[in-house]
Amino acid sequence: MSPGALTLPRFLARLPADRLFVVLTRATALVAIVVVLSLLSPHFFTFQNLMNVLRQASLQFILSAGLTLVILTGGIDLSVGAVLGLTACLGASLIVSGYTEIGVAAALAVGLACGFANGALVTQLRIPAFIATYGMLWIAHGLTYVFMKGEVIHGFDKSFRFLGAGHVGPVPTPVIAAAILAGVLHVLLHHTRLGRAIYAIGGNPVAARLSGMPVNRHLITVYALSGLLAAFAGLVVIARVNAADPGTGEELLLAAIAAVCLGGTSLFGGQGGIGGTIVGSLILALIINGMNLLNVSSFWQAGGMGLIVLASVFADQVGGRRVTAVAHHRGGKP
Repeated sequence: MSPGALTLPRFLARLPADRLFVVLTRATALVAIVVVLSLLSPHFFTFQNLMNVLRQASLQFILSAGLTLVILTGGIDLSVGAVLGLTACLGASLIVSGYTEIGVAAALAVGLACGFANGALVTQLRIPAFIATYGMLWIAHGLTYVFMKGEVIHGFDKSFRFLGAGHVGPVPTPVIAAAILAGVLHVLLHHTRLGRAIYAIGGNPVAARLSGMPVNRHLITVYALSGLLAAFAGLVVIARVNAADPGTGEELLLAAIAAVCLGGTSLFGGQGGIGGTIVGSLILALIINGMNLLNVSSFWQAGGMGLIVLASVFADQVGGRRVTAVAHHRGGKP
């Protein structure tokens, strides 16, 4: 190993005290959940169940990845679930008619266009991201219901279904797709000008503008990527379930936000990253899987997830501030 290689201890040592607190608490939570579930259910540590967890986490990560980029800039994209549904239904209508390549391309293009529109509303018309993307949520939902007319599209060919239900050896295809996406986004965030700009804008947008950074262009790019990844997630979802209906994606927004929050990415921007969203998606998938194995009613599952998200954010706020204060008092890294 070269002297300049970034080992895990060196990486942890470079983190500010509050971010180190987030990383360690998430790692501890992940290990604790695995240990508890393995003790409570004899079916948890089976190969099939673990693959199911990874598949579910992968689907969650693909949708949450684009949202992570937006949140890192200090924004929010409430339209990801609706864009997923719109693009999935549009793509499904073409794919089921035999135009697989055109359907995939059309879905991705519409997702990209929706994200671009969100970015333009935020940067050019100065509409707050919450309002702009909330409006896009309703527009996308409305277009989906008008387009589908209450029908359900199902019965895709095997070549398309491989995207969501196939395997490469023992590994599900969505897990491989998520791993590739995670690698690409990690490089983008930490080794490109756009990645540095995303953190700079999230940390201090005024300073980023004054430094001459093309903030608006970068924000439009980030929202466009969020829409594109939502569309890709939609294709993976319908390939997995072999159907598309007007309600596709309606319940996925809150889960996406939960995965980002559980991963420790700050909702105020500038702190966090793709690695955290991977962990957050795994935690979310493990908790849902565990509740299903333990026969917890679906009525309690939603409430339980809400409490977990609130607890994680509260712990970051309170615990992170205390750790930072102690480190500052001792002369350590603030």
